[in-house]
Amino acid sequence: MAAIQRTLAVLLLLVAGLAVAPATAQAAAAVCAQYCDTRDPSLARQETFPAGTLLINNRRIVLHLSDLDGLAWGSIDAGTEGESVWLDRSFDGGATWEGLLGKAAIPATWTGTRTLMYNLADPSHHRRGMVRACGDAHAVACTGWVHASVCAATCDNATGGTDADPVRAVTLSGRTIALHVDAGGLAWGTITNNRAGDEVWLDRSFDAGASWPGGSSLGRTTGGRTNRFNVTDPTSLLYGGAVRACGRAVESQNGACTAWARPSSARMRAAADALMYSYDPYPAWYPSSWWNSAVALSTVIQYIRRTGDQTYAWAVKRTFDVNRVAFPAGARSSDPVEGHFISRSVDDTAWWGLTWIDAYDLTHDVTYLNEAVTIAGYVSGFWDTSTCGGGVWWDRERTYKNAVTIGLYLRLTAALHNRIAGDTAWLNKAVTGWNWLQNSGLVNAANLVNDGLTTDCHNNGQTVWTYNQGLAIGAAMELYRATGTASYQDAARRLGNAAVGSSLVRNGVLTESCDPGQSCDDNQKQFKGVFMRYLAEAGQFQSFADTQANSLWPTRDPMNRIGSRWASPPSPPDWRTQASALQALLVAS
Repeated sequence: MAAIQRTLAVLLLLVAGLAVAPATAQAAAAVCAQYCDTRDPSLARQETFPAGTLLINNRRIVLHLSDLDGLAWGSIDAGTEGESVWLDRSFDGGATWEGLLGKAAIPATWTGTRTLMYNLADPSHHRRGMVRACGDAHAVACTGWVHASVCAATCDNATGGTDADPVRAVTLSGRTIALHVDAGGLAWGTITNNRAGDEVWLDRSFDAGASWPGGSSLGRTTGGRTNRFNVTDPTSLLYGGAVRACGRAVESQNGACTAWARPSSARMRAAADALMYSYDPYPAWYPSSWWNSAVALSTVIQYIRRTGDQTYAWAVKRTFDVNRVAFPAGARSSDPVEGHFISRSVDDTAWWGLTWIDAYDLTHDVTYLNEAVTIAGYVSGFWDTSTCGGGVWWDRERTYKNAVTIGLYLRLTAALHNRIAGDTAWLNKAVTGWNWLQNSGLVNAANLVNDGLTTDCHNNGQTVWTYNQGLAIGAAMELYRATGTASYQDAARRLGNAAVGSSLVRNGVLTESCDPGQSCDDNQKQFKGVFMRYLAEAGQFQSFADTQANSLWPTRDPMNRIGSRWASPPSPPDWRTQASALQALLVAS
């Protein structure tokens, strides 16, 4: 009899539009963003009101969310033993869902309970989700889906807007379907030469146009113009979204869409957004490259300082908190990482030291400065006068003294002096190291920095990489700031002039030796950005910096991705080339 009454109650609620059929639990992998699924609600840093509330037989089902954490949980109150609450989560706009997430039943003597917390989005896989709370209290019902709209500075479905990007258009049966984006990054679609009944809408994708579940037919209208919709979803840590405008002619079932695109009118912000698309917030790095991740994060920090845009500032602390522990070989690097970003690769370790110097400059949090001191202490342990009279070994096995490691050492030690009141020890190391560099033979007769020294301590004549040249410039400028001695600035400018007047520049554009053949490896893809950062510090090179930015920006693809080659024809992009290009944009006028 009780089962019959329960079935009748569910049917009545279904007819009334208040209930859903009980969800079938699906095997779903845990989703991790800043946190993983099943986090305790007591740890939520915020509760965002209102979310969703439902009464079932006078029991109160509530959906709770924390936008700050990107997590949701459900609760049931005024109930009795055995009555339950759970979450459903959908990644396709509610067409299908993972059901019974965190299902919790009210214990004996209690009147309520709650689920654990689950992620609203899956940024590691570029999936945007929605959640609802459901309850079973002698009937089954659910709240509405939450997080259907995206809000940044403005929420989805806004009216108005002034086009700030070149119009991207496609024609269909004499109509023109166009995609528009304003300066705030909101997009809308239009159809012109249209007839009554013609439709236009937007599609939105968070995986570069591979799929768009939950993002189809946004603002669909026969009025000739959609409302505006956000292209990114910062609340869900979903950056680098893409949109297209689509339309249909009334006399036909056929439709047409523009190409997928991202906003591009604000080029620094557009390039930064495309870079953050590749940042994985749970492991908190740019997957598969350890030192490159340090430089990419440093570039994001510089973007924040240059623009004041705090959108990505959370990633600084996140990267530090997650990655300062130890990792086995293969987890972050081919080598084990032993904690405090330290590994056998002395140069990799030093890159992280410079990144935490940048984080300190951004936040003034001494935790980052202390970490840089720890790292510098490790790196300086490889200064060795017994071979070649000085210099820093490239690796723990002491196999090679090269330009990149001494350049990093000099920049790091001088930077610490400039940030630690009363220091003399770090400055002494930096001055001694600079004097050694000048006499080591690494800087050749043309004032270009070759890769390293031979085993008998001579310049090995290997490739002049842009980042080695840049680090030498950056070291000289940090020493100039430390001492006020003009000879350091003069040296920086001499190295800069040598570079821009050499074969590193072709037709006015900075060109790595591997660029023309598109043969740059994952390390070399990021070199030019390092050079541009430090060259800009030397002054006198603004025109050159502007030329680089103006040359590379037109090579971007519709997703604002930029390859290693900064002149046409473009080369294939990835996040390393993106970080390098963003750095060049940051130092342009």
